[in-house]
Amino acid sequence: MGKPTGFLEFNRELPKTKDPKNRIKDYSEIYLDFKDEKTIEQAARCMDCGIPFCHSGCPLGNIIPEFNDAVYDHDWERAYEILSSTNNFPEFTGRICPAPCEASCVLGINKPPVAIEHIEKTIVEKAFDLGFIKPYIPANRTGKKVAVIGSGPAGLAAASQLNKAGHWVTVYERDDRIGGLLRYGIPDFKLDKSILDRRLNILEEEGIVFKTNAEVGKNINGGDLLEEYDAVVLCGGATQPRDLPIPGRELKGIYFAMDFLRQQNKRVAGDRFMRKDEIFATDKNVIVIGGGDTGSDCVGTSNRHNAKSIIQIELLAKPPVTRSEHNPWPEWPMILRTSSSHEEGCERHWSLLTKEFIGDKKGNVRALRVVEIKWEIDKKTNNQTFKEIPGTTRDLHCDLALLAIGFVHPEHDGILNQIGVDLDSRGNVKDSNYQTNIEKVFTAGDMRRGQSLVVWAIAEGREAAISVDKFLMKNASILEARDKSFLELG
Repeated sequence: MGKPTGFLEFNRELPKTKDPKNRIKDYSEIYLDFKDEKTIEQAARCMDCGIPFCHSGCPLGNIIPEFNDAVYDHDWERAYEILSSTNNFPEFTGRICPAPCEASCVLGINKPPVAIEHIEKTIVEKAFDLGFIKPYIPANRTGKKVAVIGSGPAGLAAASQLNKAGHWVTVYERDDRIGGLLRYGIPDFKLDKSILDRRLNILEEEGIVFKTNAEVGKNINGGDLLEEYDAVVLCGGATQPRDLPIPGRELKGIYFAMDFLRQQNKRVAGDRFMRKDEIFATDKNVIVIGGGDTGSDCVGTSNRHNAKSIIQIELLAKPPVTRSEHNPWPEWPMILRTSSSHEEGCERHWSLLTKEFIGDKKGNVRALRVVEIKWEIDKKTNNQTFKEIPGTTRDLHCDLALLAIGFVHPEHDGILNQIGVDLDSRGNVKDSNYQTNIEKVFTAGDMRRGQSLVVWAIAEGREAAISVDKFLMKNASILEARDKSFLELG
C-alpha cells in the first residue's frame, strides 16, 4: 500500500454535518464539504491486510484495498475503474449503505475501521467532476430483447449489465418516475434525487429504454411481454408491508411508513395532493413503530414537518454500545446506532409491546397503549421469547402513527399471479440461480430474497444479469468473463 503506517498515523475522520437545528428546515443532503487531502489520509489507513475481510463483508465484492491505494496515489481515474468494475452505482451505496464492509475491516478489531463508504462516495463524485464517467454504448448488439420489471436498485443494475452485454433492454416502472425505492423510499436529505437523475441520464444515453406508468400485470399484460421479449427479469421488490393487527388499527391517523415517505418525496419533487389525502406530522405527536432505517427516515421527515413530539419504539431490547462476546468481529455488529435523524430530535424506547390504538369520538387515533416486556431465552427451545412486565402498561399520546415494521414479501396480485410464477414458503419468488419456473423469466433483489439492503439489490441485479446472458447466448456470459479478467489484472 502507499502508506504502510497510515493506520498508525491517522485517526478515522468523516465529513461534518450541518447543524441539526438548521438542516431540518430543508431536504438537502446534510454533509459539509470534505477536502480531498482528508479523504486521501483516510485511504492511507487501509492496512493492506493479508486477508482483506472487507471483500467478504461487501455483498458486491468491492476491491477495497486496491481502490484505497489508488486514492492514496491521487489516481482518481484508476480508483473509479476499480470501484465501477464491481459496483454500478457507487454514488448510491456511498450515501445509503450501512457499510457491512466497514464492519468486517481488520483495523476495526481494535480501532475505528477505514472510512470505506465515504471513500467510495468521494471516488465516484470525483469521477463525475473530472469527466471519467461516460455512457458505455456497446459496439455490437446481440438482437436479444430483455424486459426488466421494476426500476429500483436491482432492476437498474440488471438493466445496466444486460445493456453492457449488448442486449436491448426496456425497464418498466409502475410509478410516474424511474427509481423505485431510490426515488420514493429514501428521503432527499439522504439521497438527493439529482444524484439519481444524473445516473439515469447516462443509462438512457447507453440505450436503455424506460417506460413509466407501466404496471405489468395491471395496465400491461405480463403474457404479452413474454411473447415480445426473449427474457423477462422480475425486480419489483418486497413491497407488501407488514401490518400491526391490534385493536384500533382502523382509526384515522395510522399509516404505513412507506406511504408517508413516498408522499414527502413526491412533494419535494413538486407533486401536489388532494388535501384530504395528505399525510403531515406538523404539530402532531408522532409515534414511529419500528426501530430500523425506515423508522429513522420517518423520524427525520417528521422533524422537517415540525412535529410536536416524536417517539420511536422498538419491540426488541436496547442493543449494547459495543460488541458483546457473542457477537465477535467480523460479524455484523449488533450495537446501538444513532442516525442523523435521531440527532435532530427523537425520544427512543426499546422492549415495548404495542397493545392497542385508542381513538377519540371522531375516529381519530389519540393514543397508543403499550406495555414493557422482558426478553429471555426459552430453555426448551433455546429461542428468545418475552414476557410482559406487570404494572408497566401506559398510554402514549399519538396523533400520527407510522408503521415501520418491515415488508413480508412482493405483491402477488399482479404479474406474479398473472404469469404463474412459483413462490417459496415466505411468499417470495422461487428461483434456481435467479431463473424461475418459467424458463425465460428471471428474478433478483428483494422480490427474490426478501427485504434487504440496496447494496444486496445491486449485487443481485448483477448476478441475475449473468444468468440471463448465459440463457440468451447459450454459453458463458461476457459479463462474468469481464469481471474475472478485471480481478486478474487488478
